[in-house]
Amino acid sequence: MAASAEEVQNLTNAESSGSRIHQWPASPKSALGISGAEPPMTDIEVEFQQTLRRFALEVMRPIGRKLDRMTPAEIIADDSPFWEFRKKYLELGIDLAQLFEMPPEVRSRMFCLIFEELGYGDGGLAISVGAGVLPQYLSALFGNQFLMERFPQEMLGCWAITEPDHGSDTLDPTGAARHADGKVSRSNCIVSFKGDKMVINGQKSAWVSNGTVAEVCILYAAADTGKGADYEHGCVVVLPLDLPGISRGKPLDKIGQRGDPQGEIFFNDVEVPMEYLLAGPEDFQRAVYCIHAEANVLMGATWTGAARAAADMAFEYAHERKQGGVPIIRHQRVAQRIFEMYRKVEAGCALTRRAAHYNQSADVPALQAAMMAKVSCTQWAHEVTSEAIQIFGGNGLTAEYPVEKMFRDARSSMIEDGCNELLSIKGGYLISDAQKGA
Repeated sequence: MAASAEEVQNLTNAESSGSRIHQWPASPKSALGISGAEPPMTDIEVEFQQTLRRFALEVMRPIGRKLDRMTPAEIIADDSPFWEFRKKYLELGIDLAQLFEMPPEVRSRMFCLIFEELGYGDGGLAISVGAGVLPQYLSALFGNQFLMERFPQEMLGCWAITEPDHGSDTLDPTGAARHADGKVSRSNCIVSFKGDKMVINGQKSAWVSNGTVAEVCILYAAADTGKGADYEHGCVVVLPLDLPGISRGKPLDKIGQRGDPQGEIFFNDVEVPMEYLLAGPEDFQRAVYCIHAEANVLMGATWTGAARAAADMAFEYAHERKQGGVPIIRHQRVAQRIFEMYRKVEAGCALTRRAAHYNQSADVPALQAAMMAKVSCTQWAHEVTSEAIQIFGGNGLTAEYPVEKMFRDARSSMIEDGCNELLSIKGGYLISDAQKGA
């Protein structure tokens, strides 16, 4: 006589007592957390993430949309919402000194958490925050106590490296990615060493994030020690931007990330004491490598967060919008699109955190890993925001809905901090060198 279904189930349960699988619902399904397939976090991390998510939604998102519709001049005006954002960000109390006191694995996790959530709120404002702390962050990494005390993190910073004649190639001072017949033109900004001071002349291009409003600058430039200017042996100077001889260009009018006020900085016989030198010619290669590794991971985290925001919006809209008598999520192609969007977001999150953890723990960070995070996550952010527009349909093309702005913001990310094409070439050489043991 055959056993009944109930008898079979009872026997199975008896033999498998203690298995957590039997605690699952009969039709298993799990909802992911606010940042996807996140491993368990500490109570402090959970509270911190929730605080940042509220800040992203309640402060960054509305201010970012306001700034997006303003002229460049209005964005940097004294009464601009940009300064309201800046004030409220500082009130969060994110302290670089506390981050550096954390173990490497905790610091890397918190670093990614911060910029994922800031990117979730607004990509342009997140980049402004990231660029804004680079002078202080690099000063701390180099252990320069004078510069750390001279420029507290409340001072808004900028990173000036690209020039009118030198874009992504400034991240490749050794010329590894350069064509064999390529010739390097004269640098547009030169630091001359004269006794106990430095004299800066030239300009940095309009792509300096916070360039029109920053108080302090970390300047990467060619160095002239008396034998002629040489960018391959350049220098890094951290300096205040209120010195005589410094002026700014007009704020840049651009397609996306309008909440990040970018613009030129001009130097005309600017005299700077030697104590503002962070890295001389002998340390310049290290300084380029260092800031590049940090900034590329920052980009990966920021644009993973922006992609997640677009995916979340598309997910909600797909459950609200009806076509054919049912929510569009019930249409197979829409469900597939949603899955593909989250697949890329999860991959970007995992890749960035893996690169951040390695680079914070290793004796020498792997720049190629940071490049992989930057190139992959910005590309995926562009694809995910584009798919979000497709799910919103015609509505996604209008300024009434935020996804078109997110698409424009993400498009810019594939060029900033090194265009993805050059990073991929240089990253390939870095991998090759590592495999050869060079």
